[in-house]
Amino acid sequence: MRPGDFKRWRKSLDLSQKEAAEALGLKRRVVQYYEKGERDGEPVKIPRSVRLACWALAQGVNDYHGPRDKDDKDADKGPDKEKPKKKAKEKPKD
Repeated sequence: MRPGDFKRWRKSLDLSQKEAAEALGLKRRVVQYYEKGERDGEPVKIPRSVRLACWALAQGVNDYHGPRDKDDKDADKGPDKEKPKKKAKEKPKD
């Protein structure tokens, strides 16, 4: 990914530099370095992890919680959502 590609990616998602930095877990200044392709006159390469994160965000993936367990019936709820609490069985009244 070249600096121009990075900037086009950001603009294609209609993100400000600040929003792109937040989405990627970076500081805004780093986004500026990547878009310029240099820092203090030295070339800056965009790391593979950032390139992959750009692709994921472009696909609509905002977070990844790891592979799902095929036996986990609540896997589609993700770790951020609570599993429903089981109700205690009521004892029959005499």
